[in-house]
Amino acid sequence: MGAGKTSVGKKLADCLGVGFLDADTEIEIAAGMTIAEIFEKFGEEYFREGERKVIERLIKQKPQILSTGGGAFLSEEIRATISSFGISIWLKADLNTLWPRLSNSNNRPLLNKKNPKLILSELIEKRYPIYSQADIVVESTANISHGIMVKKIVRELQKKNLIIEIK
Repeated sequence: MGAGKTSVGKKLADCLGVGFLDADTEIEIAAGMTIAEIFEKFGEEYFREGERKVIERLIKQKPQILSTGGGAFLSEEIRATISSFGISIWLKADLNTLWPRLSNSNNRPLLNKKNPKLILSELIEKRYPIYSQADIVVESTANISHGIMVKKIVRELQKKNLIIEIK
């Protein structure tokens, strides 16, 4: 959440000459409502089940970059699906990088509560040990451009012999 998944994902897709999909957008299309509305009307558990189904469907499509929501990778089932059909990339950012990007956002259901900065800090503490299981980790800092992050990702993909050339 706030690490730059969509922006970096689109640039990476362009660089690799593949499509880009945002799982959250696809969930909203499938549900006919926003994620915030899904959370409000049906709760997080319902959202997570829909998220799992959408990611499972999308990841099996043609080569692409698929951006998933911040909570998706917490699911052991989704991690296994990603491992079977793709490569996981974590854009790692600390609280001081994320908070300015998220502090004025009202479309983050998990943060729409009292003391959102504390909630974000707790999410980081809980999620980062799981996120560290990603195949590739790239630091996302406040002063790094999306272009540089894409170059770092491409370099890591090449090191692992996962891509040969870029477009």
